[in-house]
Amino acid sequence: MTIIAPTITTNDPSLYSQRLNDFLRFASRIQIDITDGQFAPSQTLNLNQLYWPAASDRNCAIDLHLMIGNPLNWLDQIVSLTPDKVILHAECADAAENLPKIFDHFRKVGISPGLALLPQTNVMDVAALISLVDSVLIFGGSLGYQGGVADLSQLDKIPYVKQINQASTIEWDGGANLSNISTIARAGVDQINVGSAISSADDVRGAYEALVGAANQINSH
Repeated sequence: MTIIAPTITTNDPSLYSQRLNDFLRFASRIQIDITDGQFAPSQTLNLNQLYWPAASDRNCAIDLHLMIGNPLNWLDQIVSLTPDKVILHAECADAAENLPKIFDHFRKVGISPGLALLPQTNVMDVAALISLVDSVLIFGGSLGYQGGVADLSQLDKIPYVKQINQASTIEWDGGANLSNISTIARAGVDQINVGSAISSADDVRGAYEALVGAANQINSH
């Protein structure tokens, strides 16, 4: 079954609280996007402003997608939040040197490591990093913003990722909506992270459920 994960991308603490409370009621996973205004042009809340219920008090997993240039500088804050998964970018500063150490530390403290690939990144160029993670997020939208147009040509990266790390979960982020979500799911994506198609809807739960149904209709035949 393809997982649909609503995303939260905001610099407004009250909007963060509202969306978190809404999504906790129905989602199996929530992705929280953090940008630093440099690696990604937008500026969201920072890691020190985040919170969510303890694992014992919620029925969903919390993923962090960190669009930041120097994740090593934030390692203590990341770990103290105890997210279920943290996705870092292959394009961040000194990635080849720093990310293997960060991923190893995450595993030791029970956090699942993930790697995100921007459209310009060649899969084979970051094969060593892909081999170290539990999930690979293929990015095909507008970095740091919701409501972008999906670049579905990025789905072509999936077979190459699987050649490197057969066990990895494949994620998609960027421009997913009802018109393209079945195409994304059919390409072999295990988790689709969805922004405005859910958060901008009048009925966020209804939008989520429609996307879940559309993504998984291939499994009903």
